[in-house]
Amino acid sequence: MPHHILIVDDSPTDIEVMKKILGSQGYKTSTAMGGEEGIRKANELKPDLVIMDIVMPGTDGFKTTRKITKGADTKTIPVIVVSSKDLETDRAWAKMQGAKEYFVKPVNAEELLKTIKKYLV
Repeated sequence: MPHHILIVDDSPTDIEVMKKILGSQGYKTSTAMGGEEGIRKANELKPDLVIMDIVMPGTDGFKTTRKITKGADTKTIPVIVVSSKDLETDRAWAKMQGAKEYFVKPVNAEELLKTIKKYLV
């Protein structure tokens, strides 16, 4: 059965890019257009991994990451942040919220896929 990855991003364009990258490797994907939906879907679907954007209306990616990585039913799900924010403080804060890795958009597909494989054993 293919690994299931949840993409949480409010940009339809970025979601399509991610789906294409992940689909090319046979991953099954689900999407959430924001933090609240991301938290709900992580709890419902129990994906193998979450790709998280930071800048979203409502619940941002930092809060969403924290809720997923600290949630009783979702704390074992690795979260990889893919964001347009490129500051060292953003990287540090994302890791403090429980993110495993941090990539800056536009993401290097090879690097991302190599990293994803590390967490999907």
